[in-house]
Amino acid sequence: MPRYAAIDIGSNSVRLLAAELRSGGPVNVLASDRQVIRLGESVFRDGRLSAAALDGLCEVLARWAGLLHGLDIAATRAVATSAVRDAANRDEFSRRAAAAIGTPVEIISGLEEARLIHLGVLTRFAHPANSMLILDVGGGSAEIIHSDRGECRDAFSKPLGAVRLAEVFLKSDPPAALELHRMEQYISEKLKPCLDRMGKRKFAHAIGTSATAGAIVCAVHRIPRAKREQAGGRRVTLQQIRRLYKDAVSRDVEALRKLPGVGPRRAEILIPGVAVFLRVLESFGVPSFEYSLGGVREGIVADLAARGAGRERAMLGREQRRVVEQMARKYGVCVPHARQVAALAMRLFELLEPLHCLPPQTATLLEAAAYLHDTGHFIGDTAHHRHSAYIVANSGMPGFTGRERELIAALCRFHRKSMPGPKHEQYHALPPPDQQTLLLLLPLLRLADSLDRSHSQQVESVDCALRANSVLIKVKSKSGADLDLWAAERAGDAFRQIYGRTLQLAGGAELS
Repeated sequence: MPRYAAIDIGSNSVRLLAAELRSGGPVNVLASDRQVIRLGESVFRDGRLSAAALDGLCEVLARWAGLLHGLDIAATRAVATSAVRDAANRDEFSRRAAAAIGTPVEIISGLEEARLIHLGVLTRFAHPANSMLILDVGGGSAEIIHSDRGECRDAFSKPLGAVRLAEVFLKSDPPAALELHRMEQYISEKLKPCLDRMGKRKFAHAIGTSATAGAIVCAVHRIPRAKREQAGGRRVTLQQIRRLYKDAVSRDVEALRKLPGVGPRRAEILIPGVAVFLRVLESFGVPSFEYSLGGVREGIVADLAARGAGRERAMLGREQRRVVEQMARKYGVCVPHARQVAALAMRLFELLEPLHCLPPQTATLLEAAAYLHDTGHFIGDTAHHRHSAYIVANSGMPGFTGRERELIAALCRFHRKSMPGPKHEQYHALPPPDQQTLLLLLPLLRLADSLDRSHSQQVESVDCALRANSVLIKVKSKSGADLDLWAAERAGDAFRQIYGRTLQLAGGAELS
């Protein structure tokens, strides 16, 4: 599966998620972390990110860069939100943060933040409800979203983050009545445009996301912080939130830290966060909300997967493509056939990724072999696969490492006739990981080559369905592809040998 990384630099904390995810598929978390940096504290006080906060952030980002380096990440997106949007020294932030993590950091708008939150929430819902209200209360802003059947219908981003409200309004511990009154009035004022546009809508379901929502659910249901994952999907009612708010405003920070599921830093900003949730639910007439573990990070990963980010790693670079095409022409290869085999092989690599689980860049070896597997005909038609391997192994091939050239040569050597075995020195000369890569790629190359056995590019597209003990390859073709389909069926033996599944082909009238 492609591996993606998301970094969410918020006003209260900075979060990392590295995960494997196919578009529409389940998430396999590789790494996850959250550190409270509180960038917004100084911004909401004097308009600038403090030197201490920036230093702390860059230390965390540099540590994460080392972690991600070892995970073979296909694409990374790092975003910064409300506090950085408001900071006078955001240019310094952008320069230092990008240097620390090794990738540009985007300062995104509130509406882009809302879009990513919406995507993140949807990763937790297989069947999104009609007319959902989604609320995310972060450190600097609150995002209020109307989702209907999985579509984002409306969204607002308001300066109602818990760190911002605490810094601006709450000076006493516990907060004074006047401070609370002013904060509550400010919340109502900022919510008015949302209510004017969305207030008459009926919401069948409400979702709360972010650490504020998690703290509310944990406090109400007495879930320890260490088990916060268990809070996902739990519901709290408006009445329970009212009781929590009434209790919280009577406590000082030390007493708030004793609430279940409320961390020492979260206790400092719990009251404004609960106040926003309470006012939003009251204003929209929603009796409860359900806590979702999905948020900005999950939304970034889902977005990268949907866009196919990093897919360029699975394709030959411009220089590499020029080299293999020049070699193909030099040795008299039918270039339209080579391009067709390459396209089919790359498509099969993508479709069968759940079976082979190879990193995306491995596909470049397959694509190069698709261009070069027939170069041996230049020497002689008999045993041309051996000649192809010889030509590739003894060519300079700038843009390819020695290891890559050896694997491409091996793919050419075994693209027909017998599969690699104990008697083949070229196979045993490869290290075990490369032997495994070769075995997993060969059935794909053989199948792609067979699907253009006629050298007439009759096959227009392929798709597949993975079953328990078999793989169905659906072939869309022009008339006259019988020879190609017959050859592809014969390639099924190698596929079954390596993948342990029978290969079935459907083409023409069978597809209907």
